[in-house]
Amino acid sequence: MTSLLAKLADEIDALDPRRFEGRVTGLSGALIEATGPIEALALGARASIHGTRVARGEIVGFRGDRALLAPFDPIDAIRPGARVVLEGAMPMVRPSRAWLGRVIDCFGNPVDGEGPLPQGLRPHLVRAPPPSAHDRARVGGRLDVGVRALNIFAALCRGQRMGVFSGSGVGKSVLMSMLARGAQADVIVIGLVGERGREVKEFIEDTLGEEGRRRSVVVVATSDESAARRRLAPHMACAVAEHFRDEGKDVLLLIDSVTRFAMAQREIGLSVGEPPTTKGYTPSVFAELPKLLERAGPGREGEQGSITALFTVLVDGDDHNEPIADAVRGILDGHIVMERAIAERGRYPAINVLKSISRLMPMCHTADENALIARARAALSLYGEMEELIRIGAYKAGADAQVDEAIRVRPALERVLAQARDERSSLAESFALLAEALT
Repeated sequence: MTSLLAKLADEIDALDPRRFEGRVTGLSGALIEATGPIEALALGARASIHGTRVARGEIVGFRGDRALLAPFDPIDAIRPGARVVLEGAMPMVRPSRAWLGRVIDCFGNPVDGEGPLPQGLRPHLVRAPPPSAHDRARVGGRLDVGVRALNIFAALCRGQRMGVFSGSGVGKSVLMSMLARGAQADVIVIGLVGERGREVKEFIEDTLGEEGRRRSVVVVATSDESAARRRLAPHMACAVAEHFRDEGKDVLLLIDSVTRFAMAQREIGLSVGEPPTTKGYTPSVFAELPKLLERAGPGREGEQGSITALFTVLVDGDDHNEPIADAVRGILDGHIVMERAIAERGRYPAINVLKSISRLMPMCHTADENALIARARAALSLYGEMEELIRIGAYKAGADAQVDEAIRVRPALERVLAQARDERSSLAESFALLAEALT
């Protein structure tokens, strides 16, 4: 309580009674150009533009002594000379347990039509820096996610950050819903960035379901919203997750997708005048990615609570080596690869376990479990190498004992990897089924 009161006192001391105003001087592409007192023009500061209706924006750059504002709201009513009220550069949010089961926008406002959101006492920066590397605790024990393919071949520890790499329509959203319903976490925070508007309600009501929603907070910025909102939404999801982590909870953070966050940042960067470098992405995209991704993870040393995170990456044209995928893969603690070819043959979740890697394995598993995994990987890999010969009948049974064994266990391993959307499989059950498949 003492520390909370001290934080509140610091926040009150930081309040500035002065009011800064400026004027709109022009419109440059999707950005608003405005003047104002120099002391109020800070990068990241919020502003409201008062035209026929009020539009909010954020300072994202400068042109001479004029600020460039990325609008959060429609700007069709903005006119030259419109009044601009400049606000603080450190927006805060106050989550609480009452937010569980609710759907909010990138500002923390409810969008589910279920009334106002009770505010918590403790403020959190929306764009908070990640904990210092020296202050941060190490990852914890295994997290049972309820999905056999992940529990066995790409295990997660509490506080680990993983990427889910997939083309469009391969099953990322369904995998997220399985994790939200089946993972052994106290709280789930889901960030839907750049989703189609019609899919949001379907995801919440059908894919996530009542069971998943009860312990979840969903942050939404749809594809028709401004780039500034799509860029802010995952940071809001991180701020909500950090609140519950600081309460000592084990949080599962799911953000879909980092690619659309990067596209929003690219859109803003190009408007400000940044040069397109790697396949059209601006340098600020690759500077912003670690600021977002590093926010997840364990809390500070000596404190309870963690944020285990999965960030989806929508690979362009099923190219898993495109710039955003490469950058994200280098930052995270492992990657889960979903492949269209697996989905096309009807096995869901369409995870390629041979290409999926958790950097904390084999530490996650016991020696017996690692031995089972090694046998299963060897059988799947060998079958993959010989698959074409097997299918055309060029391989004759008895020519190689290891290939014969791989052919024998292949159907059982496929059944282990396949899992229905509503099915949950614990760690113990997952390894029992794997052992049975290999006997």
